[in-house]
Amino acid sequence: MNPADEILDIVDENDEVVGRATRGEATARGLRHRCVFIEARDTEGRVFVHRRTATKMVFPSYCDMFVGGVVGAGESYDEAALREAEEELGVFGLPRPEPLFSFLYEKDGHSWWSRVYQVRCALPVDPQKEEIAWHGFLTDGELAERIPEWTWTPDGLEAYHRLRAFRSERTG
Repeated sequence: MNPADEILDIVDENDEVVGRATRGEATARGLRHRCVFIEARDTEGRVFVHRRTATKMVFPSYCDMFVGGVVGAGESYDEAALREAEEELGVFGLPRPEPLFSFLYEKDGHSWWSRVYQVRCALPVDPQKEEIAWHGFLTDGELAERIPEWTWTPDGLEAYHRLRAFRSERTG
């Protein structure tokens, strides 16, 4: 199926479903929907980082430190997180991603409720070629060095900063 034809739940400012639309229509009209962001770390604690393919509907060829995507109509955030992580990493049998927090992303005509997760991936990855043009695992320090150097998805960058703040609050 063409990703633009995927049916999504359209939600309000309280994350309550108010309708349905295709992904293409939601993107074109800036309709608020749901997304998941999963921070995937390998057994050494390094973060999976990738560059999106040039054919992506939103933020093509940008780098991201999360795997994830839209939540389908009638799908839960948790179901979408596991599905998206396994699809994009190219693994099966991944542990269920752990939900951390939610936030509303609204910038430049885009609007989606976002839930951030973390997962440990001990399996060898074989990323989805249609989604990921390049990938690698970076330490937290290496990732921090790349933030000002690379072009990142704006929503992923916001999720990254919120995740750092979330972890800082829990340990501080």
